[in-house]
Amino acid sequence: MRTPSTATGLLPATYEDALRQHLRFYSRVTCKVAILLILGGVGLDAAFYPQHQLAFAIVRVVVGLLILATLLSYDSPFGERNIRGLTYFWIALPQLMISWMIFHADGEQSIYFVGLTFAISGIGFFLPLSVVEAFLFSASTLAMYVLACVARPGGVQNWELFLGQIIFIVFYAVISVVISIYSGKWRKQAYALQSEVQDKNRELMETNRTLAEVKGQLLQREKMAAIGTLSAGLLHELNNPVNYSLMAINMGLTSPATGQDAMLKESLVDAREGMQRIQNIVSDLKTFAYQKPGQDSQRVFLLENAVRSALRLAGHELKGVDVKVDLPQDTHVLGDEPAVIGVLINLFSNAAHALQAARRAQPRIDVRGHVRDGRLHVSVRDNGQGIAPEDRERVFEPFFTTRDVGAGLGLGLSVSYGIVQRHGGSLSVDSEAGAWTEFTFDLPRPQ
Repeated sequence: MRTPSTATGLLPATYEDALRQHLRFYSRVTCKVAILLILGGVGLDAAFYPQHQLAFAIVRVVVGLLILATLLSYDSPFGERNIRGLTYFWIALPQLMISWMIFHADGEQSIYFVGLTFAISGIGFFLPLSVVEAFLFSASTLAMYVLACVARPGGVQNWELFLGQIIFIVFYAVISVVISIYSGKWRKQAYALQSEVQDKNRELMETNRTLAEVKGQLLQREKMAAIGTLSAGLLHELNNPVNYSLMAINMGLTSPATGQDAMLKESLVDAREGMQRIQNIVSDLKTFAYQKPGQDSQRVFLLENAVRSALRLAGHELKGVDVKVDLPQDTHVLGDEPAVIGVLINLFSNAAHALQAARRAQPRIDVRGHVRDGRLHVSVRDNGQGIAPEDRERVFEPFFTTRDVGAGLGLGLSVSYGIVQRHGGSLSVDSEAGAWTEFTFDLPRPQ
């Protein structure tokens, strides 16, 4: 049988709270058992004392109803506050009832003294009574039995039997006290073990979370390494042809025939702009992907250049989106420029997906910056679909994503969070579901 703490998996904060919870649970169980035994005793009355059957039955029903009322009161605020006092009240009722029956029946010759011994051992076993409480309960039971036998008409008829039954009650009282001693020690040890296990589980969960985050960062590093390899190939394969093409186009623009043909000149100018754009893309990929961990990771660079590079690299996702950049005049920051470009690409990509899902008539992304406390604070805000309140606290968790299966690993924001933290800053999010989302981070400024 599980106690409430083990059933829910939640351990009470203190041992006293655990003891109170244990008492509440087992007091309910013992109440129900007591009611069944009391009402079932009608059969014993019919077998041993048929002449008192009606009176005993009425008393049994009254005591059963009182215990039932006590059980129902446990669900009320009064019962919650007075659980121990109510327990003392109802466990005394069966003892009083049995003593009253002994008084009206055969006194020391009544078989019902067995019921007193059962109650002493049962209460001591099931309920978390202290040694003092177990002793007082046993002593009060013995006193009720002695009073029932001595005070009845005619008094004690068989002193040997009377003393023998007192000894039996004392034996059960000793058993109850011993049980209370060792069960108390057992409960303390069990609570200590459960508390230790709960702490270990919490540490294990934290370790697993950290491992998951590290795994996500390793996957992201492998991804970045793959991009670096691809960029190296693109740079090698495209740089020379692009330079040759630009030289040829520039030579064509200097030709006298070009000056006489407006359409040819316009075509060559367009071709030169296209080649220059290819040069910029290759250069941005070089800046983003050629990273040497541990080298040159804290250098001064212009954030506005990083923003432009990130916008060009994420340009295919930002088509049709109005991007407004409002940065201060001086955007010098200190840090790892390729990593910061990666953070910006991730924020622009997420904003683009949010805008695509929201299907705004005028999709917009605002990039703003301001200097405060020696740091440059940057915000990226979109008017997309926003983030649901239940997801807002989880957006930085590794592998958490709201995109369709296969559309993302859910690593971008967690890795970005780690990058900003490495720069001594913080990456935070604010959002209104269905309206907008804003990510904010800060970077150190050079002295």
